[in-house]
Amino acid sequence: MPDEQVIDTRPWERLHELAQAGDAQALGAFIESLPVAETVRAVSRLDADERTRIMGMLPAGQAAAVVGASPEAQAREIIGRLTARQAASILQELPSDQVVDIIAGVNDDAVQAILKEMRPDEAADARHLARYEPDEAGGLMVTEYLSYPESYTAADVLDDMRDNAERYADFDVQYAYCVSSFGDLVGVLRLRDLVLMPRARRLTDFMIREPFSVDAHATLDDLQKMFAERSYLGVPVVDDSGRLVGVVKRSDVEAALSKRAGSDFLKSRGIVMGEELRTMPVRVRSSRRLAWLSLNIILNLFAASAIAIFQGTLEQVIALAVFLPIISDMSGCAGNQAVAVSMRELELGMIKPRELAHVFWKEMQVGVINGVVLGLMVGTIALLWKGSAWLGLVAGGALAINTVIAVGVGGLLPLILKLLKKDPALAAGPILTTVTDMCGFFLALGFATLLLSRLT
Repeated sequence: MPDEQVIDTRPWERLHELAQAGDAQALGAFIESLPVAETVRAVSRLDADERTRIMGMLPAGQAAAVVGASPEAQAREIIGRLTARQAASILQELPSDQVVDIIAGVNDDAVQAILKEMRPDEAADARHLARYEPDEAGGLMVTEYLSYPESYTAADVLDDMRDNAERYADFDVQYAYCVSSFGDLVGVLRLRDLVLMPRARRLTDFMIREPFSVDAHATLDDLQKMFAERSYLGVPVVDDSGRLVGVVKRSDVEAALSKRAGSDFLKSRGIVMGEELRTMPVRVRSSRRLAWLSLNIILNLFAASAIAIFQGTLEQVIALAVFLPIISDMSGCAGNQAVAVSMRELELGMIKPRELAHVFWKEMQVGVINGVVLGLMVGTIALLWKGSAWLGLVAGGALAINTVIAVGVGGLLPLILKLLKKDPALAAGPILTTVTDMCGFFLALGFATLLLSRLT
């Protein structure tokens, strides 16, 4: 019973034991008994060599289930450390779009070796998909779909499905597609119609003509808007010539949007050099974080310089030191709200990067109201605490004005960064923080200097 409890709560220890024993059958059975998410967690607790050894011991299908459910960074590490033959056998069990995402971060020489070991058609699909950006339809689509020449009959299609049932078993088939002799998309076939139609009927007699499709270079934002407007589970993708090249699924678009949101969140918190996992080497994780933290030291020196300029004032009005962090923090919070709204509206296509005046005017209306309210609250607190209306005027006035500045800057920053072709999620936060700190400290200490005789 105690051993079973250890296995349940610390499955990586059991994986370690089975890997050391080299018992592939028992290893496969144990992993089969675990939920996939638990397997991924357990595998992540092992060192890189042991992860590689375990993936090499498992059947390709079982290893693919673990690799496919792992974070991309970990999946790439596993694939990159396996032999080309082992990696190819695993990747061939995964959907084509996932294969491309994984090998995109693997060493070029290793990728070429892996592609040579893959089936020719699978390797060709991977090379084809790699030509597209990961956040456009071509990079998100799958090439596992059913398409048939328009000259076929219902019997031809049904016979093909029956003869290749094992091959098509992993396809997410909702529809089949009808193509011309040049590969152009000409129609969509509902499986229900195929089954119910007389076997001799030609596909052109009952296919849905002029079906809706998307261009292979449609962006993720375009796809999000399209799926929001249409209840499709998947849409055919065509190239510039109208040839059918794949199918983009709603679920894959939603996953890509979630991934982008996660990436933006990490960037906004200073994880700027790609995904970070605690399974990565400590040196790599430390150097990645320090690259950003070191830059922030420079930005913070600018903010601190405002305090240094008014050091004498701060020494005489020491009570003001209590309000400095409140002024900078509250203004920063207000500015970050404006940043978030601008980024969201850019994502939804509701504003364009050049609409600076429109965004500034809208934010100023909110900034003035919120600045006055927050300023009155902090000013009242200062008055009640120290009994000084002048201290309340300095602290409250600085917060009110700094809030207006922060909201205006926060609303405009994502648009300006977009115009400069920079990532708003990466740069907006640190720039806004520096601006609100500098302005907040300067305003508070500047007002205090002007009213020093009233405050001392």
